[in-house]
Amino acid sequence: MDKLLITGGYRLNGEIAISGAKNAALPILCAGLLTAGDVILHNVPALQDVSTMLKLLRQLGLSVTQHEGVVTLNGAAISSLEAPYDLVKTMRASILVLGPLLARFGEAKVSLPGGCAIGSRPVDQHIKGLQAMGAEITIEAGYIHAKAKRLKGTRVVTDMITVTGTENLLMAATLAEGVTILENAAREPEVTDLAHLLVAMGAKIEGIGTDRLVIEGVERLHGATHAVIADRIETATFLCAVAAAGGDITLKNTRSDILDVAIDKLHEVGVVITSGPDWIRAQMAARPKAVNFRTTEYPGFPTDMQAQFMAVNCVAQGVSHVTETIFENRFMHVQEMNRLGAQITIDGHSAMITGVEQLVGAPVMATDLRASASLVIAGLAAQGETLIERIYHLDRGYDRMEVKLSAVGAHIERIK
Repeated sequence: MDKLLITGGYRLNGEIAISGAKNAALPILCAGLLTAGDVILHNVPALQDVSTMLKLLRQLGLSVTQHEGVVTLNGAAISSLEAPYDLVKTMRASILVLGPLLARFGEAKVSLPGGCAIGSRPVDQHIKGLQAMGAEITIEAGYIHAKAKRLKGTRVVTDMITVTGTENLLMAATLAEGVTILENAAREPEVTDLAHLLVAMGAKIEGIGTDRLVIEGVERLHGATHAVIADRIETATFLCAVAAAGGDITLKNTRSDILDVAIDKLHEVGVVITSGPDWIRAQMAARPKAVNFRTTEYPGFPTDMQAQFMAVNCVAQGVSHVTETIFENRFMHVQEMNRLGAQITIDGHSAMITGVEQLVGAPVMATDLRASASLVIAGLAAQGETLIERIYHLDRGYDRMEVKLSAVGAHIERIK
């Protein structure tokens, strides 16, 4: 199993190119099931989760060709309507094939999903919405079995804001009969990116970017060409890295307008940030200042950045408080950070961090995707060597992170 060896204490200077967003690419790839035409996708990131999704789509009969970040999908010869456990168990985003298969073919059999161990992420809202649209759904032997001659437009109000739930129901609604209204819809930029692709494929969607999506179903969708949005979480992760380690880096092929809350917090930390239409520059010359935050749905502070900002707080001046409201098990990185000399205490869904002047390298273990990134940031700021095990979590969501960091002066290497 691969590991990362980091020798900390080096400032970061140079340029990093940001990849396409994992959380946009996964639902967008599933949209290829909605049409028999070619869906040509640019800026698709080279990630383990993307590879897993493409393997699943190929198993369903979707034609997939790849060349230098461009993926072409063709759904003219779908041969299976079942997403098996052996693929779905490794990545919960596999549930996103449910809506497209059901809407286009009238049936789908999808294993209940697995994925990261950061807490319960039930799919009951997906099922509730599809049932409201007329689907007959049974759950047997760990599989969701859904049937509907044709889904019917209706008003769906989810009990909570759910990103994958919104995406699944949005894709299903594009081919439903009549008008579907999704209330309490997720507003994440990745959801908006999916909606823009669907419109390019011929879908009729109003309210894109709001919490109320109105979809007028059409008989069929056609092919389209689309570029996946820049990964705002990768962007913010590298900004946190320079906040903790110091330096001057410019991030290219990214956007600041989908990172308002994170950038505001980085200003509080002491990072000097300037930006243009497709770049962000971050300069950090002093020890960071501690910041408090509470995770919530977009456009609030993203739960996917909680661990990385906590790593910055570990070496910051002052005491900070962090409250996690989205996932109940998303403090699993705390024990590992404390092994590096951090001073973090947990009380339920809140953490108190007393910043220390210097972390000290040690062997640590990654427990999930974003926890992995936080340990990389802590290792960059620590004195001595930090060895991070189980970095397969990192590879699920970051495209060659060690290569990108090495190019801006980090002493980091992958050990086979």
